Amino acid sequence: MEKSEKENIIIMWFLWQFYEMPKFLFSVWRGYILFILYYFSVPLLLRTLFSPWRRYNWIYPKVFDIKEFFNTFISNIFSRILGALCRIVLIMVGFVAQIFIFITGAAVILLWLLIPFIVAVCIFFFLTL
Repeated sequence: MEKSEKENIIIMWFLWQFYEMPKFLFSVWRGYILFILYYFSVPLLLRTLFSPWRRYNWIYPKVFDIKEFFNTFISNIFSRILGALCRIVLIMVGFVAQIFIFITGAAVILLWLLIPFIVAVCIFFFLTL
């Protein structure tokens, strides 16, 4: 006889319901969290937060001209501010998506653990009607 034939089916279900499946759900939940983190490129966006937008970078004049110097300086600063604003918006959208995934994953795992009790309560109320 195989080991599975010797074990009680209730014990096998209990292990599957409360050990194997939650372990699997946690690994899936972790995968979604990592997917959202890298889909929105949050680590890269944080590293390059003040980089120029789309690498638009004006070169300073070789001859010192105060007007051209400040024109280039202001243009480069504006490009960095625009890049930071766009990256901050993407980081915030990624953060909101992370919160959504975190709450949804916690709810799914909690619901999975409570399903047997919910079914038992529903059967009890159905039988008492």
